Amino acid sequence: MKRRINWMAASLLAAIGLTLTLSAGSAMRHDGGTTQAQFERDRQSILAMAGIYKVRFDMRETVAFVADYQPIPAKISGGHEVVKVVEDTGTTLSLQHLLVVAGDEGTPSVVKHWRQTWVYEPKEILVYTSANHWSLKSVPAAERAGKWSQIVWQTDDSPRYGGIGRWIYDDGVARWSSDATLRPLARRDAVRHPVYDHYLVTNRHALTPGGWVHEQDNAKLGMRDGRTTTFVHEVVVNTYERTSDFDVSAADQYWDKTQDYWAAIRSEWESIIHRNQGITVNEEAENGSQTGPTLMKLATRIASGEIETAAAIAAAKREISGVAAANTAAAAARL
Repeated sequence: MKRRINWMAASLLAAIGLTLTLSAGSAMRHDGGTTQAQFERDRQSILAMAGIYKVRFDMRETVAFVADYQPIPAKISGGHEVVKVVEDTGTTLSLQHLLVVAGDEGTPSVVKHWRQTWVYEPKEILVYTSANHWSLKSVPAAERAGKWSQIVWQTDDSPRYGGIGRWIYDDGVARWSSDATLRPLARRDAVRHPVYDHYLVTNRHALTPGGWVHEQDNAKLGMRDGRTTTFVHEVVVNTYERTSDFDVSAADQYWDKTQDYWAAIRSEWESIIHRNQGITVNEEAENGSQTGPTLMKLATRIASGEIETAAAIAAAKREISGVAAANTAAAAARL
């Protein structure tokens, strides 16, 4: 118990003003041409990330801060991604990533990948406060003025990480940087069961001549001798280069068949989070959130014609509600 309380206390201190926005922000100001122009420029910068891309994921642990920790070798991978705009209300933009990989016998296989949602001047954010738990917090007007939040959601649309920052345009680059945000372990680390158990991260998005880049500066944190300790730093550079050298029809077909299902799933997660002022979702090293395997399989069954969308939505809502209720009750019992 003492270890858990220490972790939570350190995380809460590091997480002030952090992650995962869920609701649209205050009304956009119209007090001058510069403000309106900045807002429109920001919107176009976000929308510019939609498209078809050749993607390279480069993740490198760099400097150890504990004498007996040895940084692991770099992990480099890649593929093709289709990024679709799935919501645009003006002040809220949501981009869905669909990863296209070679399946059996070379046929393309589609994996619903991460989703990023941007909200202008968010009124509230979902703060990652302790292992597997996020709490809903308000954002004061002075702290959200002119800023955008970015939420990243897992493959099953459960919360992952996010932050708040301002788009800036200087030295010829359009870039957005978050404040420092707490995050749970990525699958690439979780499957190794490392000595650290969460990250403190600065997250950046910047437009490039051929697309855009997603950069992360990660401090990998865990408990040692009763206190939160930085074990190692990691640099992540994920590049998205526009391409037309592969067939995106598989991604289009998957999304055409499943988009109504995933819209209902997004709504269910947000409804529960707002109703409970937060959510607890347990993580599994191999699968991410514990709801992932069930929700993803239901989508696959819709795409293959094995189940009707309405029936899949009903089953998914039961899964989400049941897991959320059980996790919340278990968390309350531990307090």
